[in-house]
Amino acid sequence: MHEKHTHEDRPEGAVEPTGDGNPGGTTTIDRPVPHPTRDVELPEDQDSAQDFLRALGKLFKRARERAGLTQQEAANRLSFGVDLISAIERARRIPQEELLHAADDLFGADGMLTTVIPDLREAKKKVRTRHPAWFRLFASLEAQCVEIHEYSTMVIPGLLQTEDYARALFRLRQPPLSPDEVEQRVTARLARQDIMTSPKSWPPPATTFVVEEGVLHRRVGGPEVYRAQLEQLLRVAELPASTVQVLPLKGWGHSALEGAFSLLTPRGRPQVAYTEGYGRNQLISDPERVRLMAFCYGSIRAQALTPQESGVLIRKILEER
Repeated sequence: MHEKHTHEDRPEGAVEPTGDGNPGGTTTIDRPVPHPTRDVELPEDQDSAQDFLRALGKLFKRARERAGLTQQEAANRLSFGVDLISAIERARRIPQEELLHAADDLFGADGMLTTVIPDLREAKKKVRTRHPAWFRLFASLEAQCVEIHEYSTMVIPGLLQTEDYARALFRLRQPPLSPDEVEQRVTARLARQDIMTSPKSWPPPATTFVVEEGVLHRRVGGPEVYRAQLEQLLRVAELPASTVQVLPLKGWGHSALEGAFSLLTPRGRPQVAYTEGYGRNQLISDPERVRLMAFCYGSIRAQALTPQESGVLIRKILEER
């Protein structure tokens, strides 16, 4: 699922159990990684964020019903999907600020929905801690990035996943996650995507994704979820700072056959890399190793289809399904 198993407070070269249920899983930090923050959220902070989102969902629903609108009518008027409206009211999704402004006007709520925006920003920070402990450092670094580059071999990268695709992936975990854990992971994953689309993150980081063609043929979640995910790739490819490329199955071998990896460049910090395999994950900050991985990424981008050719291939797959 491409969630990064890291831990902030381990000495250089430390290895520890991931705690994610993978037998024998380990996390390695090859050398100390700069702390994005020294603050650690406590469990009650996570609970308070969830309580706030539940209260906001109830407030949103009450304002909608007082305006005499169904969820579908509200979705149509706001130009958002009805699934999003439903998820907000059930505290399964975090509403974007522009949606709250538009809904407040539409529902005639007289500022009731917009006055909570400062609290919403604080809740979003705490929601990030719903990631497993070993993932929080990566999520913190990612949120500060000016560049993100990812090569994916098994699943769609997390920053590009739809809600239903992410949920389907988490439901496939073994040992299985509880329904509440699944929803918490989905919410946290979707919150990460704000870095690419939220006006508060403008300008967005430069993001490039190289996805193995085989990933596009893996029908995770069933036909409808699978189709919506491919359509999402096409939408992301239209974003001004994002590029999606497909590495075709018919191509020759390449220098990244060892597996998936990511390259992150946090603002004002050196680039770091991340690799993963079953039960073992590495966050790498050694400059020479990161340089070699960046060279490898440039090589596979050169071998991948162009962004335009990739779009044509994704549309062809959609037409055949």
